Amino acid sequence: MPYPFLLPTTSYLSFTQFFSSSTHSSLPIAATSSRAVLRDALKRHKRLSPSSQPSNLSTVLSALNSYIPYLLALDAGLSGNVISGEEVDVVLLRELEVEWRCTLSATLPGREPPRQKLKSLETEVMFTLETLAYVHSLLARAQLRPLYQSGQAPPSEEQRKQAIAGAMQHLLSANSVHNFLVQRSNCGSSHAAAVADISTSVLNALSSLALAEATLITVLKDDPYPSAVAEERNKHSKDWMFKSPDMPKVRAHLFARLCLAAAEHASRGLASVRNTKGVDESLIMYLEDLRCTARAKAARFLGVDAEGQGKVGEGVAWLRGAKKELGLLVEGEDRGLKGFSKLKKDWKEKREDKRVDRGDADWGVDAGRFEEGRVLDMLLRKWEKMNDTVNVQIVPPSEQLLASMPSGREYHTPKPYQAPSLDEDVIARMRAPPDPADLSFQSTEDDSGTEDELQPEPVGAFPGTKSDYAGRSTYY
Repeated sequence: MPYPFLLPTTSYLSFTQFFSSSTHSSLPIAATSSRAVLRDALKRHKRLSPSSQPSNLSTVLSALNSYIPYLLALDAGLSGNVISGEEVDVVLLRELEVEWRCTLSATLPGREPPRQKLKSLETEVMFTLETLAYVHSLLARAQLRPLYQSGQAPPSEEQRKQAIAGAMQHLLSANSVHNFLVQRSNCGSSHAAAVADISTSVLNALSSLALAEATLITVLKDDPYPSAVAEERNKHSKDWMFKSPDMPKVRAHLFARLCLAAAEHASRGLASVRNTKGVDESLIMYLEDLRCTARAKAARFLGVDAEGQGKVGEGVAWLRGAKKELGLLVEGEDRGLKGFSKLKKDWKEKREDKRVDRGDADWGVDAGRFEEGRVLDMLLRKWEKMNDTVNVQIVPPSEQLLASMPSGREYHTPKPYQAPSLDEDVIARMRAPPDPADLSFQSTEDDSGTEDELQPEPVGAFPGTKSDYAGRSTYY
């Protein structure tokens, strides 16, 4: 389940106050107009309910794809690069100043992250492209959500594969964007170090996170157990009888190595961001849960491989080791807390199911930990009963098995991000003098960073008279 990113908002910015071009004089004003559309789309998205935001992501993605070519054209013009076969000369009038809301920075509980004042065009490029990566991750979440909903009929096998394939492409796109930002950050940007969201360590962690999630989704495409568990608790399922899915032995071992590769990516991301100052704790916890979930999946697949070879006792040991990786209680090892722990676990699982059905913004924050625990419980009940009645085999210690896990195997080969550029006809029109009609777009939304919005309405005040109760007013 991809991480539930919060899209940032930004302040108004007029590039004509900071840049001018002797060769393409309309470029700064065209970039300003395109950015205003993106700013308005981000503000509208923020004001939507969590259940309505996924359907609005395509609008935000379209605004980003329209604005990024103009932004990169300004950046290329400052460096004297050629754009679509034309030399573009952009002159810096004064240092650019802009505000972006840092959604990955640590804040006090219950408070919205503040907007940070940033300088240079590099920070604008970094935040814009990072928002693009967030949108791709959120689109992947939106496509995967129907697979976990229990309040509606389960999707067909074809719909399930299409949703997983689409989510995988979005996560790979997010990974390529983060890698592109890491390369820009390594080139030397003194402004990026002041903000945690676009620091090199956070960008490295987000790149590893996206690749780990894409690798796990590769396994999910051919993994029948999560869909079987989801269908078992789905009230709208029409299947009254359930046949345990068959897993080929070779693919089970292959899936285990893919899960271990995902765990390694999550571990690298966790190591990169754990000691970074000012990072939101929820991102660190998600990376830790993702690492544990990936290792638990690998242990489960190794257990499936052992059970397929007739080693039921070893398969049970692998499943118990997988539950220990998740931090879940293994039945029979602590009978004193069995009843309370089971009640607490069931309550958390039901709460997560309600979050998924409602479409809350924080569903899936456990990185699939509870869902994997359900799969392990289903297999444990079946295999322990089989081992106690038919195949009486000794269950070896799970610690020795976990220590003998194989190395991970990579599946994806990340492709570099292809930065979009303006078409030849568009860049040719930029030679004309600026037209005042290019700035005809006016946002109908209030600025999301104004002080009036952050201050609560005074108690007992008449609506609309908040300004009369300001600290400098004589009425206060």
